Amino acid sequence: IFVAHNVRFDYSFVREEFRRLGYTYTRKQLCTVRLAREAFPGLPSYSLDSLIRHLRIPVENRHRALGDARATALLFEQILARQRGTAAAKKFINLGLRESKLPPGFSIKKIESLPEACGVYYFHDATGEVVYVGKSKNIRKRVVQHFANMEAKGGRMQRYVRDISYELTGSELIALLLESDEIKRLRPRLNRAQRSRHFPWGLVQWRDERGYLHLDVEKLTNQPYREERADFRILSEYPKVYRAKGRLQQVLRDFELCAHLTHLEQGEGPCFEYHLKRCRGACIGEEGPEQYNARVRAAEEVLKTVFDRDFLLIDRGRHAGEHAVVLVEEGRYVGFAFVEADELPNDREALRELVRPRRSNPETNRIIQRFLADPPASVRIIHLDEE
Repeated sequence: IFVAHNVRFDYSFVREEFRRLGYTYTRKQLCTVRLAREAFPGLPSYSLDSLIRHLRIPVENRHRALGDARATALLFEQILARQRGTAAAKKFINLGLRESKLPPGFSIKKIESLPEACGVYYFHDATGEVVYVGKSKNIRKRVVQHFANMEAKGGRMQRYVRDISYELTGSELIALLLESDEIKRLRPRLNRAQRSRHFPWGLVQWRDERGYLHLDVEKLTNQPYREERADFRILSEYPKVYRAKGRLQQVLRDFELCAHLTHLEQGEGPCFEYHLKRCRGACIGEEGPEQYNARVRAAEEVLKTVFDRDFLLIDRGRHAGEHAVVLVEEGRYVGFAFVEADELPNDREALRELVRPRRSNPETNRIIQRFLADPPASVRIIHLDEE
């Protein structure tokens, strides 16, 4: 809590310095002028000078930053002593926002009613449409930061946002997964950064006029490429082109595919892999489409796999008596569920059946990968291939 005499004046300077450094600074505020009026009613003036004299507060270097800060701290101590604790002061705490600068339909009271808990929040426009989805370990604090930034910069949120709803998750992992899923499902207009594709390159499959399945790396925004090819499918997505090509080279070797039909090599006649006896001749018609495509389909299953083992991840739930359960199966994220602790089945199959399917995409799989790199001590992993 930022405490000062005439708190808005000092707070505005500190916040501006943070803004110049590229940060959004938001703190709850408490003004000793307002507190002093409550604690010592009837004084002719509540300036810091007047209160120092009235309360006989010792001060050195008056009107210097450190001297005034020490005097304010001593004044605050006397106010708390007079009020016998902090209870009376709490009603004067300001969230760091001016109600007049909030979007229409919002109030300080509405923001104060938001939970200080982990979850996903939704900003709605005047029609109720979701225009922004976010997640936070502390929903109220994050919303305050949004509006403090809005007050300083104005902009699109001020124009569109009229209401808020939220869904508690307890688990930060669930919040990340749900946020990713909801942004892709709802496509909110203000989630431009999250909506933009973090995985612009695809490892794709299509069929030529002879019946052979091709694998290729292509930018997923290339709509003409997609429309000109029969049976076009996206098998996996990547943030960088070199990662997509590296993965394609790996399946080329592992499944003895053709360098021409994977577009890793251009030209007429047999591909280089054929000369190395690692291609079975699809490029020159020695191997027919049926035999070749069977290996492409086997490679396709590998390309869809992100995790080596299937597992259930047990994390904290939305309250003390609940667990969150995440299922990874066939190498990919499947979905999650919330289960009461006293109803958590011991049987893995029964637990698996409780999970509600969600969209699996490269982002959700990478969220789980990052989480597993340094999981909290409270998280439990149950591998489904263990007895």
